[in-house]
Amino acid sequence: METVRSATEKTSREKTPHGAEEKADETPFEAVASICGVLVVGLFILYFLAQNFVIPSGSMEKTLLVGDHLVVDRINLAPPAKWMPLMKYREPHRGDVVVFIKPSPEPQPDAEGKPQYFFLVKRLIGVPGDHIHLHNGIVILNGVAQPPPQGASNDPENIIDEQYLDEFPSIPPALAPSGGATESWALEAPSHIVDGDLVVPPGMYFMMGDNRHDSLDSRYWGFVPRANIVGRPLFNYWSFQATEDELEKTGLGDRLGWMAHVALHFFSDTRWSRTFHRIR
Repeated sequence: METVRSATEKTSREKTPHGAEEKADETPFEAVASICGVLVVGLFILYFLAQNFVIPSGSMEKTLLVGDHLVVDRINLAPPAKWMPLMKYREPHRGDVVVFIKPSPEPQPDAEGKPQYFFLVKRLIGVPGDHIHLHNGIVILNGVAQPPPQGASNDPENIIDEQYLDEFPSIPPALAPSGGATESWALEAPSHIVDGDLVVPPGMYFMMGDNRHDSLDSRYWGFVPRANIVGRPLFNYWSFQATEDELEKTGLGDRLGWMAHVALHFFSDTRWSRTFHRIR
């Protein structure tokens, strides 16, 4: 009888639907493979599709604040790729807020001697063929005055080189005050000025910060090549009150101190109203 019961129980277990019995434990190899798969997918998304950036300066106030953390779409404005034919691409438009690599004839090397590139966030003002000048701080685009950015900051304490910024390019970059147009732009800019307007050449874009009196932008270092445009910010996923000085410190002790500050003041200094705030 004992033998019959064992055989019957065995037959019953064989007929039990999948999932009824306890699953076998995951092997260490399977666990590592799963983690690696997640990391690969995550790195692919961060590098090719989206990336996060933190705003370190007030050049885009009030659109973007120091301490805003952005998710940036790296696909929509990227040059079309044959290996990803189903993705939707488009050219940058006037008024887009874009992330790009600051143009520089010779990128400055870092401590290890490697080229160092700087990512900036500005608003696209002019596309190829546009005629641009500023008068009394107002952008005149193709002969039409443009409304100032909504909520732009014009705090007198933040104004740098006001006359140069407000009357660009009637004051040549070569004569820009100590805020400082780059030497290469001071030499190049006159060749793009026609009847008092700066004409954007093919394959180039003109960028400005929304906080126009506190923004080192295309007025100082020139046009941005199409290849330098990285992507478009989608939304602000987290905003933490900070100053430019706090975010510019790179020393190990400074970074550890900042991490401790964030941990202690996370709830009180987080700008909750800006969480998932869409960038326009």
